[in-house]
Amino acid sequence: MIDEYREKLISAEEAAGLVTDGMWIDYGAIGGFPSLIDEKLAARAHELSGVKIRAENSPSKIPETDPEQKHFIYNSWFLGKKERAHNTAGSCSYIPSGLSEGPRLYRERLKDNVDIVFVEVSPMDANGYFNFGVSVTRQKAMCDVAKKVIVEVNESQPWVYGGYDETIHISKVSHIVENTRYPIAEVPLAVVSEEDRHIAAHIGPYIEDGSTLQLGTGSIPGAIGVLLKQTRVRNLGIHSELFSESMMDLIEAGIVTNEEKSQNPGKSVFCFAAGSKKLYNFINRNPIVAGFPVDYTNDPFVVARQHKQVAINNAMKIDLKGQVCSESVGFRQISGTGGQLEFTRGAYACPGGHSFICLHSSFTDKQGQTHSRIVPTLEMGDTVTVPAIDVSFVVTEYGAVDLKGQPSWQRAKSLISIAHPDYREKLEAEAVRCGLITRGILGIGF
Repeated sequence: MIDEYREKLISAEEAAGLVTDGMWIDYGAIGGFPSLIDEKLAARAHELSGVKIRAENSPSKIPETDPEQKHFIYNSWFLGKKERAHNTAGSCSYIPSGLSEGPRLYRERLKDNVDIVFVEVSPMDANGYFNFGVSVTRQKAMCDVAKKVIVEVNESQPWVYGGYDETIHISKVSHIVENTRYPIAEVPLAVVSEEDRHIAAHIGPYIEDGSTLQLGTGSIPGAIGVLLKQTRVRNLGIHSELFSESMMDLIEAGIVTNEEKSQNPGKSVFCFAAGSKKLYNFINRNPIVAGFPVDYTNDPFVVARQHKQVAINNAMKIDLKGQVCSESVGFRQISGTGGQLEFTRGAYACPGGHSFICLHSSFTDKQGQTHSRIVPTLEMGDTVTVPAIDVSFVVTEYGAVDLKGQPSWQRAKSLISIAHPDYREKLEAEAVRCGLITRGILGIGF
């Protein structure tokens, strides 16, 4: 194994030099981002043309190097902070998809359009395997169909035990690059607000002993974690796309045991982790966590077989029909569809399960103007992340309402009841004007 490793070892400059005009290049997702190779490839911008790159939640230097896309066409499955700015500037395109589709898309639709994969991995073990670490997601599927696979080895990448597709053998690797310059990126904790604490309190009664959690990104999961540590709920499980700091805290507090899960008992299941170095050390060779590919973690049918699955996700806005937008502002893409719809459907379908869409009732823009996040109708260009028919609970700091089975007038009145008080009268007037609330039922209750 050591001899083969040495034979395949090349520099980051040599790896970037393998890219030629017109190629399709795929980067490892999130914590699998190949920082060193990306830097060297960006430095070659003036030499190349028509190179197409697919990435996900990446801090790539490519769009900065080539803002006018004269050399690279950069695309992302889910926009991170830097990619969002590049998308606004016109140097990054979004790839619409559900997160669980990733492996199948590569193995079926994209199998002939992956020239090189660059992916960050952990150091090789004694049996010749590299581990995808904090991001199992779709990495193995990309590698399976690529003409060349270049792994960027990083000592800071934890070794995460998994279910399947969490490793790749050296025999499947074309070249190896060692990255000793850039550690795996840490993700700072979001600041928990008073609104977040109120939202968590409204969700708390629905989390029972033995519930299994999926928590999305942002500050609300942190508030949920604090709340659960203050309650008597016990024997929770984790089946989630994201493994976060709050989940680690719940395990360490003995609240998450995974003992009552109907699937993968004893294991906290996820497809990627994001947080601090402490979190990465926690999941390193820890047998109580398991990294699976996203076509398992996010498959709604897999989620639906779980016991008391609770899915908690954030939204940007919701209209009075119940249509949820979580990823764009008009035509400006902010993030991506991710797994929100998949977990919303799966959690609702499972025995004893619940799905929650959470949002602050209002926000203040950069000009200091305040706006309602509950709106009469979505604006042109807004992406419907979760269709109205799939929405169950909607939660703001003013309460939680269940939209399932409600007619349009009742849905509108329910959503108005948890809107910011300053906007309720105007929202009701708009609902009447649009015909969602008919005049005959204006004065009646729910």
